[in-house]
Amino acid sequence: MKKITLSLILLGFSIALHAQTFTNSTGGSIPDAGPIVSFPITVSGLSPSTIDTVYGLETICFSINHTYDSDLHISIQSPDGTIVDLSVANGGGDDNFTNTCLNDSATTSIVIGTAPFTGTFKPQGFIGALNNGQTGNGTWNLLVQDVAAVDTGSVIYWSVTFGNHPAHPFKFTSSNLPIVVINTFNQSIPDEPKIDAHMGIIYNGAGVRNYMTDPFNNYNNKIGIEIRGSSSQSFPQKSYGFETRDASNVQKDTIILGMPTENDWILYAPYDDKTCMRNILTYYIANKMGHYASRTKLCELVINGQYQGIYVMMEKIKRDSSRVNISKLNPGDTTGSQLTGGYIFKIDRTDGDGSFWTSSYQSSNGNDINFVYVYPKTTDIETPQKNYIKACVDTFENVLNSSYFADPLIGYRKYADENSFIDYFIVNEASLNVDAYRLSTFLYKNKITHGGKIFAGPVWDYNLAWWNANYCNADLYTGWAYQLNSICGSPWEVPFWWDKLLQDPVYASDLQCRWISLRQNVLSIATLNNVIDSIAGYLSEAQVRHFEAWPILGAYTWPNPSPIATDYAGEIANMKSWINDRFTWLDANMPGVCTVHANSGQLTESSVMIYPNPFNTSTTISFNEEQKNIVISIKDVFGKEIYSKKFTGKKLIIDKGEMQAGVYFVQITDEKKNVCNRKIVIE
Repeated sequence: MKKITLSLILLGFSIALHAQTFTNSTGGSIPDAGPIVSFPITVSGLSPSTIDTVYGLETICFSINHTYDSDLHISIQSPDGTIVDLSVANGGGDDNFTNTCLNDSATTSIVIGTAPFTGTFKPQGFIGALNNGQTGNGTWNLLVQDVAAVDTGSVIYWSVTFGNHPAHPFKFTSSNLPIVVINTFNQSIPDEPKIDAHMGIIYNGAGVRNYMTDPFNNYNNKIGIEIRGSSSQSFPQKSYGFETRDASNVQKDTIILGMPTENDWILYAPYDDKTCMRNILTYYIANKMGHYASRTKLCELVINGQYQGIYVMMEKIKRDSSRVNISKLNPGDTTGSQLTGGYIFKIDRTDGDGSFWTSSYQSSNGNDINFVYVYPKTTDIETPQKNYIKACVDTFENVLNSSYFADPLIGYRKYADENSFIDYFIVNEASLNVDAYRLSTFLYKNKITHGGKIFAGPVWDYNLAWWNANYCNADLYTGWAYQLNSICGSPWEVPFWWDKLLQDPVYASDLQCRWISLRQNVLSIATLNNVIDSIAGYLSEAQVRHFEAWPILGAYTWPNPSPIATDYAGEIANMKSWINDRFTWLDANMPGVCTVHANSGQLTESSVMIYPNPFNTSTTISFNEEQKNIVISIKDVFGKEIYSKKFTGKKLIIDKGEMQAGVYFVQITDEKKNVCNRKIVIE
């Protein structure tokens, strides 16, 4: 018995000692705001040489001197090219990583650690992804990048340790959400240009479970992919833009997850939005208010075998009949009515590459307001087209700045759709969007034969709205987003439009009437709580995996306000509570007094809502105000009229009747021959 016991002890001792550590002790400097720097270690004589879940990589350690830790993006690359993030933007403005070790079995995440991070932490990525059956012998690289200017640093040393307690890959086998799988063939995805890759989507239908072992049945072809976003590029979880391609690697319009055919798509990463739904909620509201907003589909993403968490597959803002439905503007359309539209442009950051023009009117703090060309894009738009859309905006701004700006005939209404500006204001103020009116602010203009006016929208980029920013008073439930210029300074500021519009009593009255109307349905607390609970329920399973991959629940991620919830249910509850407080304040403070005036009842694109859409039994056409002798006509795709009705009132329910599943076109005409065209879909 003693011999057996001694043998077991010796066996255990030999296993415990079966660890191999390799070290780079020379290190080197980290360029300030520079490129990625590689610090190699040559691993040789590894026994066994194959690293997997039996014997493989256990721990990574390093010491880095740096005067602003959150500037650093630190990752590791294995001999087969697999890259895993270790620490991205952690430590705030504090200094150094001193004898920092990363091990998947650690109890404390590097995300919630504090500088100088001495000890053992769970990394941001999964080290187990490296124990994928590859040969461990070869060159391993610590990849370090300083992403912001001013601060400097250097790597002192780093090491890798292999042993009998290897990190295991993240176990992701199935989901109730669609699964998106991208293979870049070990290429890093850059900011630009797009790289060649392959994408497969597993989606077995609503209510049917999706397994990683299932075939790619929703999409299975080539794509071009790049990182997208501005401040979000510093987040560990990246957002991506991609285009769908055919087998020959040529751009190809494609239906993705049931959304209308296009080739330009976005995989949005909700890293800083712990509810994972703020954009989805906003686009839902805009849709229900009667406007186009990007369609969205929640999914889970895997890139090069590594689980990436919850993503939102969504449409990019584009001109087409299913997105921003304005007239096509071709090269050569430089005269006459063809020159007049359509156009899409936005107020946003600029690249300094001639892709924008500057307003004649600076912000109230003296900053430039820049308009960026979206459609036609910079590479396609011709000089006469640039001159034309600039002149249109100049005229609108000049009239809005004039003493006669509110005149119903020659004032701003001649050039801009009032109701779209009202609804855009309501969405931004309801959500207290800290970027409102100054960043990602899209506008569009149709050609003169379709009215030729400037419309506000579509809404875009609300991850920092709905109580998710701790600056510029966005963490309060009181106050106005349109008054940001007087609250905090920024290079990107709000144009004078929104202050001036509120000086028009008719606009203010219409705003108040619209708010009161929306609070009865689309913006009622009961409606919004139901929508939020529905999305949260759909994500109840996936959010567990998401926050295992990104262990940030209960931790501050820029720019979350306080208090920070410790679990997903708390994140949902906090947002719902804020919405209730915000809407109570807006009920008491929304400008204007709702009164009937001369323009009451005028039919415009934004005065009509059709919901639900798509539908399978019936849909409702709803108007802002009472309409008289409205003619509603529905035609099929061949132009055959299948429904016609003269109607007086505010709401009309249309039953599916004998209409088959498909796309139909609704034309609504009032007594003054104002026309509103919409598309409906029967499922």
